[in-house]
Amino acid sequence: MGAEQVRAFWRELGLPGLIDVHTHFMPENVLAKVWAYFDSAGPLVGREWAITYREGEAERLALLREFGVRAFTAMVYPHKPGMADWLNDWAAAFADRTPDCLRTATFFPEPGADRYVARAVTSGARVFKAHLQVGGYDPTDPLLDDVWGLLAEAGTPVVTHCGSGPAPGEHTGPGPIGAVLARHPRLRLVVAHLGAPEYAEFLTLAEAHPEVHLDTTMAFTDFTETAAPFPRELLPRLAALQERVLLGSDYPNIPYPYRHALESLARLDLGDPWLRAVCHDNAARLFGL
Repeated sequence: MGAEQVRAFWRELGLPGLIDVHTHFMPENVLAKVWAYFDSAGPLVGREWAITYREGEAERLALLREFGVRAFTAMVYPHKPGMADWLNDWAAAFADRTPDCLRTATFFPEPGADRYVARAVTSGARVFKAHLQVGGYDPTDPLLDDVWGLLAEAGTPVVTHCGSGPAPGEHTGPGPIGAVLARHPRLRLVVAHLGAPEYAEFLTLAEAHPEVHLDTTMAFTDFTETAAPFPRELLPRLAALQERVLLGSDYPNIPYPYRHALESLARLDLGDPWLRAVCHDNAARLFGL
């Protein structure tokens, strides 16, 4: 299933294309460092991880469009103070020149985070990324309380890597982000990777909070199933959350072809209505596309 077969996948479902809520576009120097980390199988990766789409920015954009991805994100994330604001500036400029990219922003627990997040929202940010594993921060940090409150009030989705895969962090797992949701129940949290490997716990979190969504990034693929298999007894619960599951891929930083993510969803046998909702309709509704 190359690009033509990816297009056939969504056409057979009667969709106008795909919407991928978890793709990475970053400043080239930052992306080079991310790729070097994957190449070295760093401690947050823990295994061999080959980047399939190691192309220039223009080529990566062209390939997404060839797949028929009609909207996507530029997931940027800081690993230390002083990065988030300039990453937001870069992502805003990227979205300005890339109209099919949802304007993406990020944050870090630091003085002034509430101000630059407010500025990003006012200037049109449609989605934020929070990476608790790489950032190594506690989402309940008081420096973030106004940030979460602002994003909850604005209704802006926050794609959050809060599960403990591929390697646990001090503040990963359902507990810390669950405490944030207890304080900000209107927060539109999108749990990246279905919360792997704590699938059951994050399904419970979504069942308890109607604004919590899950993205499918890398879930069910052969690569992930070998390390953190999704328990098949949980599939009925995932099916019941049909309207709050979103397609994510981690493109271009994936160790297999893009098509495999779609094949992995299809082989769950949850039905065409579920696939249509996940691969397009839910994100179209969430982002007003």
